[in-house]
Amino acid sequence: MSATVRAVLAPVTARPVTFIGLIFLLVVIVFALASPLIAPYSPLDIAPTERLVPPNAEHWFGTDHFGRDTFSRVVYGSRLALLIGLGVVAFALATGVPIGVVSALYPALGRILMRGVDVLMAFPSLLLALGLIVILGQGVVNAILAIGVVYLTTTARIVYGVTLRLREETYVEAARSMGAGTVWLIARHILPNMISPLLVQASFVFAFAQLGAASLDFLGLGTPPDVPSWGNMLAESRIYITRAPWLLFFPGMMIALTAFSLNLTGDALRDHMDPRFREVMGNRQRR
Repeated sequence: MSATVRAVLAPVTARPVTFIGLIFLLVVIVFALASPLIAPYSPLDIAPTERLVPPNAEHWFGTDHFGRDTFSRVVYGSRLALLIGLGVVAFALATGVPIGVVSALYPALGRILMRGVDVLMAFPSLLLALGLIVILGQGVVNAILAIGVVYLTTTARIVYGVTLRLREETYVEAARSMGAGTVWLIARHILPNMISPLLVQASFVFAFAQLGAASLDFLGLGTPPDVPSWGNMLAESRIYITRAPWLLFFPGMMIALTAFSLNLTGDALRDHMDPRFREVMGNRQRR
């Protein structure tokens, strides 16, 4: 096996459970991209004569109180999970990175921006998201914005710390002494050296976005109730917890496993991009 392949597979071979997490994430992505091909029924089809049918050969995950196929709704719910996760990550990076970089390079402005970030971080994440969704209104886009604001704060803090370190590096000082402008320094030296921590942060933000979206949906403040999402499924079926426990088990399982898999992926990325981890793995392989 070549050195490049070993380097790529190092996080997986060091933590075999990470491979399981990656496989599950692949399943969620396939569900999201090929929902009409995988789901045997429409997620909105109502069959009153098949209400609360337990899992069987025809309905793998059973049916809900309207007779809708739970497996089909879980499959279609992965679309919304992927959309919200990607949307929150994009929003957090698009706002948190500029705030963090500008705050580190312009201290006077940074004191103001970082105090604003500190104010947002003082609120519990769910409470902040609830307050924003009440102001913005219900909907997928507004849910992305509300959850994105929660996690732009941690992203901005991480970028701020990394930029403070990078701006003191010798090569940055050398470029500045040669007349390089701030924009050039950011594009040429700061942002490229920030990719590794941003990738790790993105994986964790994606995971927590799933939990945040499910919490808002469960409270009835996220996506509209008629939209098949894992959080909405939990909210609708909570009164059937003793009569039809599968209605809570399957969407809850998807939420938990997706977040767990994303956390495993984030840990693997962090270890793989840590020079000390690569040194340890290199020593093991040489043995």
